[in-house]
Amino acid sequence: MNVPDTMTVVTMNGSGEPSVLGLGTRPVPQPAADQVLIHVAAAGVNGPDIMQRKGLYPAPPGASDLLGLEVSGTVVAVGTAVTAWAMGDHVTALTDGGGYAEYCVADAGHCLPVPGGVSVRDAAGLPETFVTVWSNLFMEGGLQAGETLLVHGGAGGIGTTAIQVAKAFGVRVFATDSPAERCRVCAELGADGVINYAEQDFVQVMRDAGGANMILDIVGGPYIERNIKAAAAGARIVQLAFALGSKVEINLMPVMLKRITYT
Repeated sequence: MNVPDTMTVVTMNGSGEPSVLGLGTRPVPQPAADQVLIHVAAAGVNGPDIMQRKGLYPAPPGASDLLGLEVSGTVVAVGTAVTAWAMGDHVTALTDGGGYAEYCVADAGHCLPVPGGVSVRDAAGLPETFVTVWSNLFMEGGLQAGETLLVHGGAGGIGTTAIQVAKAFGVRVFATDSPAERCRVCAELGADGVINYAEQDFVQVMRDAGGANMILDIVGGPYIERNIKAAAAGARIVQLAFALGSKVEINLMPVMLKRITYT
């Protein structure tokens, strides 16, 4: 297809509520040697996008000031060093920003083919959460079939992905969330146990279940010490975010006694 010189993008007029977003015009970016240019079909909406819109998560140096960390679409240009992709390929990709636009560049190594049975539009919501879950739980955490995983925030983007992927690989999954509507989402996705944190103590539930072999947490704050109590011997605790704060005082003795890996 013919690529125009300019494109429509979603801009930010300051920071704050969604009303700060608007439309603008930018030059179409050119792919570097190891990048591809994607004609965007859809872009995902992630927590960092929302935080950046609110002014709480500035783009890193060198990254696009436009929102959008994942896209799907069609490759319309390739860099001189790219061999894995060709013009016309349908891909979904992680970006370092810039996805809220008609065209977006992405590293060739951060692109994936659109899976069979998944629409190009829906594929835009795959890379950010699936890469995060796969790399943290399986590649680094070594999660195995038959183990028990505790997922905090089970109805969120990371949580829903973690439940589905872990269940697909034979893991027993517990999830926390609230209110009841969000808990039902976790159950419908296959969680073996769902804990409404407003009504139940996840530490006691997990102890009764034999302890969690792995815990995926986005909450932090008071959950940090409680996760250690809920963990089985040899457990791995993966901290992905700190919704309730990252500065806490804890007793590290149980980490040593249980041989817990915290990352």
